[in-house]
Parts: sequence; structure tokens; C-alpha cells
Amino acid sequence: MSQQLNTRVQGVSSDARAMMMYEANKKSIVVAYLFWFFLGMFGAHRFYFGKTGSAIAQLILTITVIGSVVTFVWIIIDAFMIPDWLRAQNTMLAAQIAGP
Repeated sequence: MSQQLNTRVQGVSSDARAMMMYEANKKSIVVAYLFWFFLGMFGAHRFYFGKTGSAIAQLILTITVIGSVVTFVWIIIDAFMIPDWLRAQNTMLAAQIAGP
């Protein structure tokens, strides 16, 4: 598959290829906030950013009544943290694609 992909884009410069890889894999602020708004109590926005441990904690806390209150406060705070997570995730992606 990788060889087939390389054959298709041989005429594309490495910079253009890197840019295409970045665009295809970057995280979206719209998707993040949609996950936060509709499925935030279940930690979907945290799963989206790869924060699996805290996402599972939110999911488990949501099941309990007291935990739901804690999770509600937690997701309100998360709403302000999403832009920083997005910036960090996309910066890390760009560094990985650019290589050493």
C-alpha cells in the first residue's frame, strides 16, 4: 500500500507531501467542540485528543449521581482547555511529520 501511495504522488515534493499528511491527520476544533457538547459527559472529547485515562474516569464518574456533578464541572473547565490541547496536538503532529 505504501509503495502504491508513493507511486501515485511521485511528482509531489516532500514539502507538499508533508503538508498533505498534516492536513489529513490534524485535529479539528469543530469536531472537538462537537464531541464536547454532545458527548462531553462521557469523555468523548478527551478520547479524541488521546487522553484515554481521564476520558475513562469521566465515563465512570458519569454513571454515578455524585460523579455526574463532578463531571459536569470538569467538562465546563475542559471547554476552556480544548484550544490548548488542539494547539499542542497539531504542533506535535507537525514536528513528527517534519522529522528530525
